[in-house]
Amino acid sequence: MSETLELAKRLIARPSVTPDDAGCQELLQQRLAHHGFRAEALRFGEVDNLWSRRGSDGPLFVFAGHTDVVPTGPASSWRFPPFEPTVHEGQLYGRGAADMKGSVAAFVTAVERFTRDCPEHSGSIALLITSDEEGPAVDGTKRVVDWLQQQDMPIDWCLVGEPSSESVVADTVKIGRRGSLNARITVRGVQGHVAYPHKARNPIHLLAPALQELTAAEWDAGNASFPPTTFQISNINAGTGATNVIPDTVELLCNFRFSTETTPEVLQKAVQDVLDRHGLDAHIDWTLSAMPFLTESGVLVDATCAAVREVTGLDTVLSTGGGTSDGRFIAPTGAQVLELGPLNATIHQIDERVGVDDLESLSRIYEAILRRLLT
Repeated sequence: MSETLELAKRLIARPSVTPDDAGCQELLQQRLAHHGFRAEALRFGEVDNLWSRRGSDGPLFVFAGHTDVVPTGPASSWRFPPFEPTVHEGQLYGRGAADMKGSVAAFVTAVERFTRDCPEHSGSIALLITSDEEGPAVDGTKRVVDWLQQQDMPIDWCLVGEPSSESVVADTVKIGRRGSLNARITVRGVQGHVAYPHKARNPIHLLAPALQELTAAEWDAGNASFPPTTFQISNINAGTGATNVIPDTVELLCNFRFSTETTPEVLQKAVQDVLDRHGLDAHIDWTLSAMPFLTESGVLVDATCAAVREVTGLDTVLSTGGGTSDGRFIAPTGAQVLELGPLNATIHQIDERVGVDDLESLSRIYEAILRRLLT
């Protein structure tokens, strides 16, 4: 059994459903301490975070990840118990195998080999591990980044171990992410009896033409790094449950995934203009989950592409697709941020799994990146 596989299994065996770390971070630090890493256990609210650093000089390279996992769903639906890691036909099964205990294990074994071979490496290496990535993401990486800024410890390069790969390991590296803007729109009407619609104002009917305009709109054309901004409705709720009552309000939940071609303020104004144009009595609550970020070609991108090519022979694809990640909290500090991890085909699913060979490939890629940047 490879060291990466063995560590991944030990992490998966800890039922760390967000925000519970279940002892994963202590296990990681016990191993890292043998290689000269000094730990800061940072607990904010109910969230455990680990900052573990080797060296004090710059540049600072950080592996960022999380030990928390999403709930398993019905355990009886799994091929193998979700917290009893099982290898079957070359795949490691278990909750968090791909998202992202496999990557975290690969972080550790990569730095173990690297520091054994290069004990006097330049710069510093750190791991930033949270147990609040799958939850509200309030007391995790965001708070640790605030703490790092207070300590005047700027991150130069950061690799997030999110499952970025599509068909084979390392075929895709995320060089950025789109922004995420959420809206809760409440449209008010007048309740009444369905048999007397002239005495009521049905907010669902009033909202429908505006929804047609919003869903048909082209918000921007994107650019070379980002696809066009998209708008999606995720929920509509109205009514009393009775078939003979016109409701007095309808509530709509929607989301923008937006590129660097626009801003939250522009999108907010555009939506408000549509509602006003249709004469709606509406209120909007906005929540900005993430701003878009992009790491341009440079030292980190070049080192990562070269490392992938060395280990796998692939010319990896650089992408900004997918959802948000904790990279959104690190990139605004000026750090170069990339995401590279295992296949994302089974993340958050029943029978989540990762290829055993893929874990070892990731560890070797991570080590190769360190060699290019810190030797």
